[in-house]
Amino acid sequence: MKRLFLLSVFLISASVAFAQDSLLNYQPKVLLVTAHPDDDALFSATIFKTTKLLNGKVDLALMTNGEGGYTYSTLGNYIYNKELDKEEIGRQYLPGIRKQELMAGGEIVGIRNYFFFDQPDFYYTEDVEETLEKWNTDWVHERMVQILEEGDYDFMFLMLPFEEFHGHHKASAVLGLRAMQELPEEDRPIVLQGIIRRGDGPGMSFTQMPGYPETKVMEGEIFEFDRSQTFGANDRMNYNIISNWVIAEHKSQGTMQLLMQTGDKVVEQYWYNAINGEGNLKKTAEYFEAVNAAQP
Repeated sequence: MKRLFLLSVFLISASVAFAQDSLLNYQPKVLLVTAHPDDDALFSATIFKTTKLLNGKVDLALMTNGEGGYTYSTLGNYIYNKELDKEEIGRQYLPGIRKQELMAGGEIVGIRNYFFFDQPDFYYTEDVEETLEKWNTDWVHERMVQILEEGDYDFMFLMLPFEEFHGHHKASAVLGLRAMQELPEEDRPIVLQGIIRRGDGPGMSFTQMPGYPETKVMEGEIFEFDRSQTFGANDRMNYNIISNWVIAEHKSQGTMQLLMQTGDKVVEQYWYNAINGEGNLKKTAEYFEAVNAAQP
């Protein structure tokens, strides 16, 4: 018994030794809100650094059941031995399959809890209003408020709702923002809306989604983590490895595999929401300084 106890203590100590929480004077807690069970790959490197290197906690609120992914499931047929690219079969089995894929990827980056809302993944549309009409938004709103109240999160990551984006992505951002506004200002998480920037270009232009003033971002306040940041022997590794591992878990979704990266510059951008006010800029800047500084 004593030997087992000592082994447990050693393992706990070893796992804690990987975390660099000394870079911050707190352990950051993040709620990630996404639409589909692979959208989290967008945030994967920052999530990994938060949980594994900064001793933080990340939970995921997933809006849809992912059934609409049957369109891209042809190769998944051979993995799961089902004709998933046939609509009636895909809609039946993909919700369960894609949850398993999501949690396998989540284990890699250290996601702690999952909140499944199982809203219909009906078809591709860029119309956010259609999405909000077809989802049970009243129930989603109430549950999101409850999660935020109980979670005591420092940050909430959403998807940046730019014009040409999937309506489900836009709706997930709107619902997250509306729920956050139900909390007293002093209890609200800092909201950051995420997107990927590739290469050395300036990236996209965004102010707010038309008709949804709550999505407005603060001009010039974008925080970044470059996945091509190197580490390890001779700096031969980078954080594209983490995102590739996550992407590889989503085997039912063929087009996801096309997003694999090698040494290319892929930057996770986090746009600072205007609702946060200027008073939260310092905490956000310190968090991303730690994210960028932390190394295995």
